[in-house]
Amino acid sequence: MRTINKVLSTVNYSAEDLEALRTIFAGSEFVHVDNADTAGILREVKTADVAVLEADLDERFLTGDTLRWIHCNHAGLAKSAKPQVFEKGILLTGSAGRSAEVLAEHAVYFMLAACYHTHDLINAQYSHTWLRRPEMSAWRGLYGRKAGIIGMGHTGKALAERLHAFGMELWAYDRFALDDRFDFIEHRLTADEPDALDTLYANCDFICITIALTDQTYRMINEEAFGKMKSGAVLVNMARGQIVDTDAMLRALNTGKIACAGLDVTDPEPLPADSPLWDRRDVYITPHFTPAVPHRNGRCLEIIRENVRRYKAEEPLLNQVKPEDRFTR
Repeated sequence: MRTINKVLSTVNYSAEDLEALRTIFAGSEFVHVDNADTAGILREVKTADVAVLEADLDERFLTGDTLRWIHCNHAGLAKSAKPQVFEKGILLTGSAGRSAEVLAEHAVYFMLAACYHTHDLINAQYSHTWLRRPEMSAWRGLYGRKAGIIGMGHTGKALAERLHAFGMELWAYDRFALDDRFDFIEHRLTADEPDALDTLYANCDFICITIALTDQTYRMINEEAFGKMKSGAVLVNMARGQIVDTDAMLRALNTGKIACAGLDVTDPEPLPADSPLWDRRDVYITPHFTPAVPHRNGRCLEIIRENVRRYKAEEPLLNQVKPEDRFTR
């Protein structure tokens, strides 16, 4: 059974949540240092077994030799999955899932914006125009249409549940097979099936990206992928900007291959002011920001609490990053 002698924390918690974190590690020395206090971090990391970090893992936390587990208090650990972490045998986890429900809502927001041509309707409202055009008869809602979800982690699963409630036909793709809780998903595809993604692209009206950024998923939505998509599809990216080839996406929009894109993440990010994406009526952009769930840090604490139990029992940890999840570009 593993023990935890010393914990180094840099999380930006309220006093109440920080005390709750201390309690989770009861029996261990607990040191809290501001993330900007480099001298303090370099001093304390030399003797810490566990680190709970506010931000991404950086080189300061790899200067010692005693760390055995690092938890980053957010989702999406592409920047933290450094080769040195795995070389040193350090366990790396994150707080994926803490905001899955609202991230799923955010994807639905983009999908509805595409269905309702929200740019046009808002502009009409601002200009006091009762907008009725013949082409509006071709607009369609979500009901009865096909949605493909690429990546069935926390957000992908939450999105599937919500889109099922809208009466959509669901296509899901992931590295691993889904369990029986998701038998309402009509088409469950895995990476080991030949042409699985091609089939999803060809059939779906909406392509929703909720997969992690790794060396394998970098720019997986590229010229070839767009070419295989159903004409007039809508792309939604709730994952990381670098999963999509931006230039290829612009060409797909310009040719009408895809009808619309909803982007909470971009490549590059932040999106430069001179990007042509800003002025398009067929693109909806949010600045990598989603409204929070109630007491988000409380949900993080529950993930950490369970992982402390698992760590001591030498069980696999929740949200543990594996070497194949690395992003080295």
